[in-house]
Amino acid sequence: MEPAVTESMRVLIVDDHPIVRGGCRRLLQQAALPMELHEAADGHEALRLNGQLRPDLVILDLNLPGIGGLDLLRRLLEANPAARCLIFSMYEDPILTARALEAGALGYVTKNDKPERLLEAVAQVMQGEVYLSRQVAQKLALINLQLKSNPLQGLSSRELAILELLGAGRSLAEIAGRLQVSYRTVANITAQLRKKLQVPTTAALIRLAVEHHPQRLQPEAEM
Repeated sequence: MEPAVTESMRVLIVDDHPIVRGGCRRLLQQAALPMELHEAADGHEALRLNGQLRPDLVILDLNLPGIGGLDLLRRLLEANPAARCLIFSMYEDPILTARALEAGALGYVTKNDKPERLLEAVAQVMQGEVYLSRQVAQKLALINLQLKSNPLQGLSSRELAILELLGAGRSLAEIAGRLQVSYRTVANITAQLRKKLQVPTTAALIRLAVEHHPQRLQPEAEM
């Protein structure tokens, strides 16, 4: 499958490894398509070339020196909203994939994939479609199933602590004293929990806590 390109499509390859950049360049050149290929070795150079060239496609590694990959992705798209971004990474982490897609990437290919997968990804991304390599798609689907099976997954440790105490029958005032925070803080977090978990009342929130046992979860963040 070959990318559908317009005349002189500008492509920016962002990776701190010259061998990887060279491999991407050769692979794209073998496709014999009208492309202007440019390279950047770090985030600062990528931002400069992004502003100067206004690339149609950015092939971006997330593990870069200086500016973090996700932050760089957001900044590239803020400066050049028309660009299509394809992540080309050594990582198969579904959380990282999800965050990249949320930040505006249209595709995610790993460096363990076969070379032709990169061309397939370029083709779909340039048509405005999302492309995920098979292993990444499978892992992302699995984590989505896990999140759906337990709605408490992904809550912070403070949110889980408040939910656990609500499930144990504690009042908001008792929870505030137990956690050594203000009553207003507990009330605000409880309201946020109702919104986040899509339950209409505190009673429904307590019922959800009893059903899903928040104390059994490993929190994502520290209090």
